[in-house]
Amino acid sequence: MRADLAVIGLGHLGLPLVHAATAAQIPTVGYDPDPEAVARLTAGRLAGGPGPGQHDPGGGPPSATGLRRMLAGGFRATTDPDALGPVRTLVICAPTPLGADRRPDLSAVATAARTVAGRLRPHTTVLLESTVPPGPPEEFLRPILESGSGLRAGRDFHLAYSPTRVDPGRRDFGYPNTPKVIGGLTAACTEAAATFYGRLVEKVVRARGPREAEAVKVLESNYRHVNVALANEMAIFCHDIGVDLWDVVRCAETKPFGFQAFRPGPGVGGPGVAVDPGSLAYQDRTIGYPLRMVELAQEVNGRMPRYVTHRCATLLNEHGKSARGARILLLGLSYKPDVADQDGAPAREIASRLMDLGAQVSFHDPYVPRWQVLGRPVPRVDSPYEAAGDADLTVLLQQHRTYDLQGLAAKAPLLLDTRGATPTGAAHRL
Repeated sequence: MRADLAVIGLGHLGLPLVHAATAAQIPTVGYDPDPEAVARLTAGRLAGGPGPGQHDPGGGPPSATGLRRMLAGGFRATTDPDALGPVRTLVICAPTPLGADRRPDLSAVATAARTVAGRLRPHTTVLLESTVPPGPPEEFLRPILESGSGLRAGRDFHLAYSPTRVDPGRRDFGYPNTPKVIGGLTAACTEAAATFYGRLVEKVVRARGPREAEAVKVLESNYRHVNVALANEMAIFCHDIGVDLWDVVRCAETKPFGFQAFRPGPGVGGPGVAVDPGSLAYQDRTIGYPLRMVELAQEVNGRMPRYVTHRCATLLNEHGKSARGARILLLGLSYKPDVADQDGAPAREIASRLMDLGAQVSFHDPYVPRWQVLGRPVPRVDSPYEAAGDADLTVLLQQHRTYDLQGLAAKAPLLLDTRGATPTGAAHRL
């Protein structure tokens, strides 16, 4: 069967799109330069995520069962770039992780664009879903595609951007019922993108152009981080004055207007990282000033792993124990519940800090079979409940649905709940 759609990049961005496209009976080919990833998908196996028998997470990659349905429906993964040639729509879903300077690394997008350019045909629609700062489709992606293909964007092929809104683990909002924002280089590009996404989603929202569409992602990601930062500051403040922050949030969220509840945690992770356009140097051009609110939110959220480590040491000390030599069990390593993705999750920094204090750290996560910190493997326990009973301190970093939190609280002599998920009074909370 000839493919109608090619998805470039089969990670946390590409697979949900493939999942939605095959469900809509669109013949789809997935390209990824990683032969191990392609071999795994071809064999019907996922790198991590929902276990057998679980439902597909609404916003994220398919389960193993969902992947098998995709393969049965004609999806094929390949490392052969020539498979991109015959399709009508190409979507670039390459990763753009932040570096130490908090600037997105666009090298994978550039590589994907060069791969696409060498096989680009007239009348094709090229879409970018990778998270990028405002500007790249016009100033970064377009020149690569045009120089490599000899075609003109907006005249010979359509070019548009659509920010990803993938939220792995959600069951209420998935790809079909999450509105898709699109911004094309020209009005015709926007309509071509709308025609494609209209086959996958219930609602398409047209932005004025690609820059506006990219800025939507900046606003949505920063909205989350700024509000989580406020919740984190309130958590520290309330703990210091002896107030139950979780009860404060419970009461505040009854207000039917002017308030949306955000809850604190040990840090903020995930692919939707906070982005400060003021610090992004693109083609030697910046706006010359930072977004102060975003900068401050990054500072607040970035210090939460250190605060959690401090709380661990304090709790142990209050119970007559030192962090040095203490057996500390960490539960849940991912950045959000019920997914395997550890992108930006605070668990690694917390474990590193505890190990620097001399603690003996072990972990459990139903989605993570192996874990290394500071270049050393961290022991994984088979039964979190038995291990919690033996540990000097158990720290709940992520509340996966598989955890019986009441049973956990009953077993653990000392439990720090960083998510406020345990029954009231059953654990020490952040």
